[in-house]
Amino acid sequence: MHLFRNDYSEGAAPQILDAVCHVSAEQNVGYSEGDAHCDHARELIRAACECPDAMVEFCIGGTSANVICLNGMLRDWEGVICTPDAHIVVHETGALGATGRTSLPTTDRDGFLSPEAAERVYQFQMGTGRHMTRPAAIYITDATELGGVWNRERLDAICDWARSHDLGIFLDGARLGSALTAPGNDLTLPYIASRVDAFYIGGTKNGMLMGEAVVICGHSKHAERLREAFPFLQKERGGLLAKGFLMGAQFEAAFAKQEDGSEELYWQLAHHANEQATALRKGLVSAGYELYGNSTSNQVFVTATPEQTEALEAAVGCETFYVLEDGRRVIRFVCSWATETADVTEVLELAGKLSA
Repeated sequence: MHLFRNDYSEGAAPQILDAVCHVSAEQNVGYSEGDAHCDHARELIRAACECPDAMVEFCIGGTSANVICLNGMLRDWEGVICTPDAHIVVHETGALGATGRTSLPTTDRDGFLSPEAAERVYQFQMGTGRHMTRPAAIYITDATELGGVWNRERLDAICDWARSHDLGIFLDGARLGSALTAPGNDLTLPYIASRVDAFYIGGTKNGMLMGEAVVICGHSKHAERLREAFPFLQKERGGLLAKGFLMGAQFEAAFAKQEDGSEELYWQLAHHANEQATALRKGLVSAGYELYGNSTSNQVFVTATPEQTEALEAAVGCETFYVLEDGRRVIRFVCSWATETADVTEVLELAGKLSA
């Protein structure tokens, strides 16, 4: 059966592979420094963000992008406010802390960083002067770890709060493609670029072999500090890929204008994953499963009995995220650019039998 473990189990979409194969027959300048593919990809991304002066750089993966960007924004005694389930807190093996930077989690439990909870952390950290880590930035994720999608009202609220406290704003966009094509989304790349200091456009989880495009778009002191530091931190932290043109070629293919006038490949792949997730979500509810959280993206969270969980994990690779007090499991299914309607139908047939 098709696996629903994550959105990077497959290699890459055929169009992306074609672009890599084409580049492989060329000789290009290394380290993303002046090769035609990286330069063109940067132009396409700046145009998509409507931010002509943005600094666009390529990182091999999300952890690398997070560590490099937050290190560039923060000084040694400064920390970043985030949710307790943030990727930098839970899923990066302490990578940020290993660089000497501190994460400052709030009590938010829905994946969204709220001004109210962030204010409590800020006031606590600022309470004893030099004896506490000083908050200097916020970290948010779109889509969130629970698949939730930020909207303008929520984004404006946290960005306005951060600006009022002179904090930098960084957005983790590992699943930004899914978030911006999700049902009900009202954000765009240009709007995000107008509000945050830096973010990245995830490629690894949206049909590419690997790679994230970091966009430094703000002009606050935090953004300017990151612009200056990024090239050096990328090398120092082991995030500079010698064959950087391979990432440039992928983003070039993903954001190139389509001859038939359809949306760019990047958004096509994201739309497809979301459509399959929507069908899966509706089907699981119809089969008697209860949704968990607020996901409208390509991640689907439901509750299941231990027996149902064991059977589904063995068959389709979905993963347990939480064990609830009553013993039920919160399990996650993830759809990708490669998930087909037949795959969704097959897992729904199994899920239906298990809930009968």
